[in-house]
Amino acid sequence: MSESPPAKIDDELPAAIEEVVSPDGAFQRVFEALASAPRRRILAYLSHTSLTAGEIAARFDMSKPSISQHLTVLENAGLVSKERRGQFIHYTLIPNNLTNTLTGFAQEVCPVGRPLRRESKALAERKVGNK
Repeated sequence: MSESPPAKIDDELPAAIEEVVSPDGAFQRVFEALASAPRRRILAYLSHTSLTAGEIAARFDMSKPSISQHLTVLENAGLVSKERRGQFIHYTLIPNNLTNTLTGFAQEVCPVGRPLRRESKALAERKVGNK
C-alpha cells in the first residue's frame, strides 16, 4: 500500500493568511513602505505636522524625484495623504491607521526617530505661531 505524500500546508498557509487578512495586498504595500529607512524618516517628520514635498526634500540628501517616489509609495500604502494648497502639495500622516500608530510607538523608543519627531513637533508649533 503506497502512502500519498503529506500536503504542503506550511507552504500554503502564509499566502492563505495574507489573503484573509489583506485580500487587496495592502499588508504587503505597508511592509514594503516601512522597509525603507528614508520612508520611516518621512513618517517621523510628518508625525506632528503636514509638510510640502520641498520641505521634506530639504531634510534629505537625495534628489526631489527620489523623495517623490518615496512619498508615492507611502501614499499607495495608505500611510500618508496629499492635498493641493495653491501651488504646493502638502503631505500628512494618516493618524487613524494602525500601522502609523505602531510606527509612532516605535519612533518614540528609536534613537533615530525620536529627534525627528521632536523636530516635527517644533515645526508644527512654529506653523501655529505664524498664523
